[in-house]
Amino acid sequence: MTTAPTTGTKPNLNSSAVAGATVALVLLTAMNFVNYLDRYILPAVQEQVKGEFRLSDDQIGSLTLWFFVAYVLSSPITGWLGDRFPRKPMIVIAALAISAMNFLTASVHGYMSLNVRHAMLGIGEASFGIFAPALLADFYAEDRRNTVLTIFNVAIPVGAALGYLVGGMIGHSHGWRMAFIASAVPGAVIAVLILLFMKEPRRTGSGDEKAVVDKASVASLLVNKAYLSSILGYAAVTFSLGGISWWMVSFLQRVNGYSQDRAGTIMGGITVVCGLGGTVCGGVLAQWWSKRTNKALYLVPALSAVLAVPPAVLCFFGPKSVTLPALGVAVFLIFLGTGPVNAATLNAVPANLRATAMAGQLFAIHVFGDAFSPKIIGLVSDHSNLRVGLGVTLITFVLAAIIFFNGARFAPPLEHTIEAPGAA
Repeated sequence: MTTAPTTGTKPNLNSSAVAGATVALVLLTAMNFVNYLDRYILPAVQEQVKGEFRLSDDQIGSLTLWFFVAYVLSSPITGWLGDRFPRKPMIVIAALAISAMNFLTASVHGYMSLNVRHAMLGIGEASFGIFAPALLADFYAEDRRNTVLTIFNVAIPVGAALGYLVGGMIGHSHGWRMAFIASAVPGAVIAVLILLFMKEPRRTGSGDEKAVVDKASVASLLVNKAYLSSILGYAAVTFSLGGISWWMVSFLQRVNGYSQDRAGTIMGGITVVCGLGGTVCGGVLAQWWSKRTNKALYLVPALSAVLAVPPAVLCFFGPKSVTLPALGVAVFLIFLGTGPVNAATLNAVPANLRATAMAGQLFAIHVFGDAFSPKIIGLVSDHSNLRVGLGVTLITFVLAAIIFFNGARFAPPLEHTIEAPGAA
């Protein structure tokens, strides 16, 4: 079993350190919010895109495939950079790139150019998704990372919800391109705030701020059972969540008969209320449970995945009258594991490998997760219907639960400290 080494650097217990950590958490959470807002604009308007470009469900599903191809191919590079160079300037560049790609969507007038645009967006999002959690891990001690990453990941349901709402409403009244333009501004503003106010933290964990990241260190991740259990279980959940997130607005339009703006509003409301509630409750549960067992960061995601199956079955295959309440319960349960699983990943590796470990996680959850699930669901839908297509996600929920329950055996002990380390 490979576990993270005991920290050798004493935390700096001054108010400046705490303030710097808080500023970083607020700004990076805000950018994560915009990140997911941008990502979920397209699912909200994809029926318009499908109609304009005369696409099949398979082709619509392929848009996210190209996004994640670029996403995962850039991950090893960004992980390498994040473990060797300051993360702050690279986060600023990534945030500006995300905003630029959304703004340039106004000039897209062909299916292939839309694929290219979506792929370029993937590079920016991959960079931010690797650098931000690794930077926050250097601000906060191991026993606080679950709480911090739960806060950071609260942005996922809230951002996704606003993406559905903005996409549905603006797309309905002003066209789908305008929805992307509207989403470009907040990211640019937050990038400037990060540049001006966020500090770069010292790298913690080994006492050596320039710890060597050699091939042997990176290869150690491949035999780290705690780490592998975390990222592979998360990949199975992401397959399901990515597929549901991509197709549910279309499902509500086709099966339940809602208009585009109404479907986007419903999906956005359910995502923000139930997703936010699930994220917060999962973080609180894991924090309480972690005081009793170091396995909690694996057990909460395991329960999250297995308990989501029954309401998902009712949502996809039940009568129309139970679609929305079943969807709400399923979303709540799915999001219970979001914060704990990210904390589990970071706690399973040494400090000098955090960015590389996050790159590996992003690679796994997208290559084995949501890079292909929208396309697979689309293919099944083309040959049967969307109910059956979404039913594929039930299999990976069960698989995720098995992986997490098994991975709990390898959970490393938690280090307990008092405050966050100082900023450089």
